[in-house]
Amino acid sequence: MKSIKPGDIPVPAFHGYLLGAVGPRPIAFASTIDENGNRNLSPFSFFNVFGANPPIAIFSPARRVRNNTTKHTLENAKLTKEVVINIVNYNMVEQMSLASTEYPEGVDEFVKSGFTPIESELVKPFRVKESPVQLECIVKEIVETGTEGGAGNLVICEVVMLHVSEEVLDENGKIDTQKIDLVGRLGGDWYVRAHGDALFEVEKPIRNLGIGVDQIPEDIRLSNILTGNDLGKLGNVETLPDETEVNEYKLLELSDLFKELEDEPAMLEQKLHELAHEKLLKGEVEDAWKTLLTFNN
Repeated sequence: MKSIKPGDIPVPAFHGYLLGAVGPRPIAFASTIDENGNRNLSPFSFFNVFGANPPIAIFSPARRVRNNTTKHTLENAKLTKEVVINIVNYNMVEQMSLASTEYPEGVDEFVKSGFTPIESELVKPFRVKESPVQLECIVKEIVETGTEGGAGNLVICEVVMLHVSEEVLDENGKIDTQKIDLVGRLGGDWYVRAHGDALFEVEKPIRNLGIGVDQIPEDIRLSNILTGNDLGKLGNVETLPDETEVNEYKLLELSDLFKELEDEPAMLEQKLHELAHEKLLKGEVEDAWKTLLTFNN
């Protein structure tokens, strides 16, 4: 493994490693105004939410690495104490990227990128009509993490109004992950689209107390076929199938396989692990456990 200490390589190179490693990152498409009411619109991928009561969002317009200057968004946030964070989805990602161009002061990125400004209800900066979710915010605090190029400036915002397009809601009024079609930022020119086959679910171990990977029998835990994700799923069950269930499953579902390989135990174990792996990929955790436990029954 390559080990790098900050300061041993140029800041841009270390910055590149961080951007390549920490992602996908959500994008804060920040709308601000200056003291004269001129609009500014720029994306930032150092962004997330940090609580719901009060609702806090933080993004960071970092100091430019190449010349240690700051961005108009930061200057406006310090001056007006207001910002709108517009959430970015796939339909608007190319226009959003265009808005990241470092136009001179006074150039309206709404106009340059072709986005539609709409008035906010509680703050002065405009919202992006095309954004599926818009967060009107007041700036509570700005924390400067350093004074050199590449240093962050944490703009700590309290959300005072949330707007969400009904087009991205499901029948229960909640945001539908498929419909909102979010994008995330990676390193270099790369983005990721949270849509289609890229989406998957992982059951949270909140409602049950899983047995843990340490309680999985050693011959299963040390399998060269089952993956770490497989073991995580297996360890997230509260109880194992009992002997009767395993024997019934063996008789009804696996009898042909056992007959075929009755004289080849090593091959039989491999086939059972392969079959269990396939079942785990489909979310059939109980059947995967029954498959694995038949080997010693």
